Amino acid sequence: MDRKLTWYIFAGMVLGVAVGYAVHVGVAADSPMFEYITKTFKLLSDIFLNLIKLLVAPLVLSTIVVGIAHMGDSSALGRIGVRALTWFITASFISIGLGLLMVNLFQPGIGAPIPEAAEAAKMVGEVKKLDAWEFTLSIFPKNALEALATNNILQILVFSVFAGVALSAIGEKGAALVRGSEALAEMMLQITGYVMRFAPIAVFGAIAKVVAGSGLAILGTYFELLVEFYASLVLLWIILLTMGWVFLRAKIWQLIRYIREPLLIAFSTASSEAALPKMFEQLDRFGVPRRISGFMLPLGYSFNLDGSMMYMSFATLFIAQAYGIELSITTQILILLTLMVSSKGIAAVPRASLVVITGTLAQFGLPVEGVAIILAIDQFLDMGRTATNVVGNAVATSVITKWEGMLEVPEPAEMELPHAPHDTPEHGKRGLDLPVGE
Repeated sequence: MDRKLTWYIFAGMVLGVAVGYAVHVGVAADSPMFEYITKTFKLLSDIFLNLIKLLVAPLVLSTIVVGIAHMGDSSALGRIGVRALTWFITASFISIGLGLLMVNLFQPGIGAPIPEAAEAAKMVGEVKKLDAWEFTLSIFPKNALEALATNNILQILVFSVFAGVALSAIGEKGAALVRGSEALAEMMLQITGYVMRFAPIAVFGAIAKVVAGSGLAILGTYFELLVEFYASLVLLWIILLTMGWVFLRAKIWQLIRYIREPLLIAFSTASSEAALPKMFEQLDRFGVPRRISGFMLPLGYSFNLDGSMMYMSFATLFIAQAYGIELSITTQILILLTLMVSSKGIAAVPRASLVVITGTLAQFGLPVEGVAIILAIDQFLDMGRTATNVVGNAVATSVITKWEGMLEVPEPAEMELPHAPHDTPEHGKRGLDLPVGE
């Protein structure tokens, strides 16, 4: 179904361009028929956006609670876990920060022909008034139910952290609630799968609406966004591989050769899950013990999605630029910190980045409707960020293994021996249920 969905999304995009352009040239922009048609297009994308909003609160709550409650499971790895999290946090700041830097440098959203952009910009004046003190106070909820009802992602995160730590502390007494949170997370994952089946129709509606209103000029904006985002990803690859070279030295080139195949699988399918079996196999051949890769890769796919984090910061500011909204440096830093925290733990969800972006836009009073703009080409952006996630986790796993003094790269003659058996240790079902497209 994943491959079919990719083709359906592409077909929806092509059909949306064709139908939107036919409306643009064939129906007068000031006629009632034009308004009726564009409202119908908008309805298709709005339904999808509402369903995405539906996922935010229960998804963040359940995944963060479960993730923190199970942190004790990895405590046996002690030093490895600490070093891994240190690497992940550092890489996260680099990815999100680089995304903010590059989108400010390129400014792909400036001048984008987005209908109703001026009207939307008038409604978000609050974002310019937000200061660090107000932001800090707004993080802490007065009412957990109110935070859930309003999709206040930061307040949900705070409550989730407290709940996860408390459940971890009370141990067996809280086991029922942990199981309930796991079930809720699985249910939201299933619902997200259902919602994503509507994505081709939503893509059709989103791109048909903007093309109907703006003509083919919007395609230039999309092309610019794609080129500049991929250029930013290339720079991120260079940084990540350079960080890996500091530890691995010449072995970094061997690592690159080994991960080419899982990298191509991830890029072509936009699925980390599809690349995982080959990634385990290639890291085996590179000399990473399975007890290390079996811990690092599942953890990395929750906490070290470098490509997805760059995309989230890039897309959030692109939307603000497209709507003509200027964000102060302070606000951009606050957005960085928000993304840094909210991006953790929900990676097991297809298109999780869209959920995080939606919550962040709402948190800062930015137009959530902007998600519909990037939705039209999200599949192509997803391919690049998924491949980057694979690179980031391969480098992280290899570096931690080398850091621990456990990396033994086979000699060239040994590299053609049969692959190591798949003796993956038991890490629980959740640890290996990886995201499709993140």
